[in-house]
Amino acid sequence: MIILKAQNISKSYGSNRVLENVQLTLQSGQRMGLVGVNGCGKTTLLNILTGREECDGGDWSIQKGLRIGYLKQKMDFSPEKTVFRVLEDVFEPVQIMENRLRAYEQQLAECTDEAEIIRISEAYSKLQERFENEDGYARQSLIQGALTGMGFDRTRWEQKTGQLSGGELTRLGLAALLLSKPDLLLLDEPTNHLDLSAIDWLEKYLVNYGGAILVISHDRYFLDRVCTDITEILLGVSEYYHGNYTAYMNLRAERFEARMKAYEQQQAEIARQQAVIEKLRSFNREKSIRRAESRQKALNRIERLERPDDEKQIHFSFSVLRKTGEDVLDVRGLSKSFGNRTLFQDVQLKMNRGDRIALIGPNGIGKTTLMRCILGQEKPDSGTIRWGANVDLGYYDQLQQALHPEKTVLREVWDDFVRMTQTQIRGALGKFLFTGDEVFSPISSLSGGERGCVLLTKLMLRRDNVLFLDEPTNHLDADSREVLEDALEEYEGTILAISHDRYFINRFANKIAEMTSGGIRVFQGNYDEYLRCLEKERADILYEEGNGGITKTEAQKQKRFLKNEAERKKQLEKALNEAEKRVEQCEKALRDQEEAMTNPELMARSDALVSASLAYEQMQKELSGAYSAWEEAQTRLDEYRKEHHN
Repeated sequence: MIILKAQNISKSYGSNRVLENVQLTLQSGQRMGLVGVNGCGKTTLLNILTGREECDGGDWSIQKGLRIGYLKQKMDFSPEKTVFRVLEDVFEPVQIMENRLRAYEQQLAECTDEAEIIRISEAYSKLQERFENEDGYARQSLIQGALTGMGFDRTRWEQKTGQLSGGELTRLGLAALLLSKPDLLLLDEPTNHLDLSAIDWLEKYLVNYGGAILVISHDRYFLDRVCTDITEILLGVSEYYHGNYTAYMNLRAERFEARMKAYEQQQAEIARQQAVIEKLRSFNREKSIRRAESRQKALNRIERLERPDDEKQIHFSFSVLRKTGEDVLDVRGLSKSFGNRTLFQDVQLKMNRGDRIALIGPNGIGKTTLMRCILGQEKPDSGTIRWGANVDLGYYDQLQQALHPEKTVLREVWDDFVRMTQTQIRGALGKFLFTGDEVFSPISSLSGGERGCVLLTKLMLRRDNVLFLDEPTNHLDADSREVLEDALEEYEGTILAISHDRYFINRFANKIAEMTSGGIRVFQGNYDEYLRCLEKERADILYEEGNGGITKTEAQKQKRFLKNEAERKKQLEKALNEAEKRVEQCEKALRDQEEAMTNPELMARSDALVSASLAYEQMQKELSGAYSAWEEAQTRLDEYRKEHHN
């Protein structure tokens, strides 16, 4: 059932056309990701759909009576309310029902009239059923689960909201929104301010959510796990894709390639026809001129395809001036406290040349402070830090504090590289889409993403052999993150990066350093391999517990089950890949047949044309069957992922 429909939505701010022809259809139960580069109009579209802004053109409709939940960027809770009380307020209607139930119970205890007892009992029974359906009995556990999932441990449940940071208020607001269970959830970057454990909890919650979801996010891992469909806004126009983020990226590339090929083929045919027309006219005979005019009229009737366009992307690479020694960094026994609070202690970390380490851990554990201690920007309380030979260190600060707000973009970079010419600096900035007079914009006027690009420009020009990166994908859109990942993939140096972006971690990391209150544990491999290692550890713990909760036989059964499920997933993925290849083969065969049927010699022979047409129809049927098989394979894999929350 369609619950939301937007058609031909347009929106401009002065001469800046943000949305031009946006279409969006959302079905009940659908989980739609809204993607596009920074500034493409995603948040504007959400504001239009929630009535916070007016559109210039088009129309949209929402199913009557639909309950909509929208996560605001700034929450305005009463500062005197406690964290727990905020979520209790979500269940205020349920509390009212409970009060009525208690009143009915009191009336039943005091009533002696049999008819009145029957009447009260019936009312009580109906209300009790409603109370149960509205999670009345489960509300305390739901509140506790949401708070824990959002990173609020029990010691903070009675904390007043006036003492919370902006990020904590956003997390609390998200928890309240989820518990209110609206029919449609509108979420704008919900994973901001969440650590990995909170993101994992949110993903599992949303996968099992009964309502529909429309979510803006640059977290590609999140989009992969949660979304069933993707709508992209590109150059003001929307395009729909079925599947998660990975499916969208594959289909997007295929569509762009197909459109470009169709455009190029049409342009080639137009050029050929124009050459023929000019040749006929050059004969300067009446018959030739008539033929030329006839061809020209036919050419004028052709519906011209527009050249496929894409958003401009940054493009850059990192290089090194020299190699480090084999040993890059050795950290031993590092600790740091602020007053009575111990942030971390006894941290050990070793980096060798070529290591690409992702430093992960819950918010507030001290990851950035640890990095600053290693860099010498903070003084540790104890421990040693030893650097290897020939280390040239580059640092990306997520807070962007090294930038000077009053400087222009050009001056900010040029002051650090005074031996370079203005042309060279402008060329480097051009790689990050700073062109023309944009290089004279003050740093204070830039967005977070643009400031990040200034930092990356400076980092690129330094040519350091060791990079320390603190949340480098923050503020970057998905396309820019892909370019950064490509650059790091080709980088020959050593990397230590703090990140909550699991897609990014999977692309660059060969080690995971998990930071906890007890120190750092290092795992070989990327984020997915780290998860598999944790899963194996949990299985081993269950096995070792024996009679403490699970028998050896049960543990072995569980291992076999996990192995079988892994094989099942592998087979489902294999079936999907084979179905995709079959679709590609059928599409290619169809295109080849279409091209063959334009051959003038074939067109002149009716028997050959009939035979070719029959073959074409058969190929269309085969393509239709291939599409059906692909959709079935995708559905089976989606169902498996929903069942296993991955």
